[in-house]
Order: sequence, then structure tokens, then C-alpha cells
Amino acid sequence: MARIKPQALLQQSKKKKGPSRISVTAVALYSLILVVMVFFLFSTYRYWSRRSRIQTEDHLSLLEGDNAIMDAKKSDVPRYAILKTSKGKVTVELYKEGSPEIVDEFIDLCQRGHFKGMPFHHVIKNFVIQAGKIDQPGVTDDWTSHVKLGSQLGARVKHEAFMLGTSKAKHDKEAFELFITTAPIPDLNEKLVVFGQVIKGEDVVQEIEEVDTDEHYRPKSSIGIINVTLKQKV
Repeated sequence: MARIKPQALLQQSKKKKGPSRISVTAVALYSLILVVMVFFLFSTYRYWSRRSRIQTEDHLSLLEGDNAIMDAKKSDVPRYAILKTSKGKVTVELYKEGSPEIVDEFIDLCQRGHFKGMPFHHVIKNFVIQAGKIDQPGVTDDWTSHVKLGSQLGARVKHEAFMLGTSKAKHDKEAFELFITTAPIPDLNEKLVVFGQVIKGEDVVQEIEEVDTDEHYRPKSSIGIINVTLKQKV
């Protein structure tokens, strides 16, 4: 058997242990894969970022739309009522925020013509004028005692003059009456709920207040509301 010389063995060993070189093709392939991964991650980030922004804008648009609808509904609600009486016109500002249910009922009755031709069947000077379709004797009579005590109860006045209200007593829509105070009224909070204030036509209210009445505070001559007109602006 032929013997291999030591020098030849050394050369063969160097050839085996030499580092292997990475081909240019492999480098290009790895670079391409890395670029594709980076592009994919960037595209995914842009997609979800854009989707999140669109969803946020849509949500804000819905909120703005709901607010616009609510504002439109609020603006559609009449803020004023003009009572055309046989003595002249009385303009009332309605307190929608303070008495929403009563104001809604009042507006509904106005649109149905409930107050058209309604008479003032009780007129108490320096106190209140009352309009209604149902004349119930004694309803207002028990309030007149407060007039005599006005000087003693002045510190507890809760209803100012020229306020529009209705009875707190439970009733159906046909029994809905109107009361307009002609002076500050003490201790009437338990009987009336105020839902408006006269802003024009106080002189008309005072003229109605001055009509002649009988011993039961009923006007001797016919006087009443001809019709009621609802307005958003006056």
C-alpha cells in the first residue's frame, strides 16, 4: 500500500476545513424575502390604522347626526303661545324645560282646538283669571281666602303675576283649564303647576280682570279665548 506523504496530508486537511462561501443567489433570495416581510407588515399596519380611523369618523358622524336630529326636534317644539281673547292678544312663553309633560299636553290640545271658544268662567281681581270648558262651582272659591291673608303670607309668595298654569289635580284632557295670575299668589304651589309666563299683553289680562262679576266671581258678560296660535319665534 502506498504511503501518503505528510505534506500532502496537510494540504488535503486545509482544503476540507476551509470556510464555504454563500452564493450571490442565496443572498439575493434572503434579501427579497426580508423586503417582502417588511412590506407585508407595513401594509397590515396601514390597513388596520386606516380602518380604525374610518370607524372613529363614522362613530363621530353618527353622534353628530343624532345630535342634529335632537336639536331639530327641540327647534320644532313651539316656544310661544298667542292667546287671542275677546279683549285682545296675550303672548305666553312656554316653560318646556320646567314642565315638559304639561307643555306637551298643552301643545297637543292647542293643535286639536281644545281652547277655541273656551270661556273665562272665574275672574278674581288681584288674584287669578280662570278659563275652562267645565264650570265647577267651588273650585276657585276656596282660593279666595288666600287673598285676605296676602299681607301675612307675603314672604312665602311662590307664584308671580302674569304666570300661566293649570290645576295639579288629575283630570282628563277635556278638563284641562288655564289660570293666569294677576298678582303674586301666596301658597298656590300645591294647587297649580306653572308652565308659562305672559311676556306681552299684560294690559289685556288686566282688562279681563276688571270685568264685572257676580258673587261667585263669574263674569256677567261673555268673555273668553277665541283661539290659540303656537309660534317658535315672536
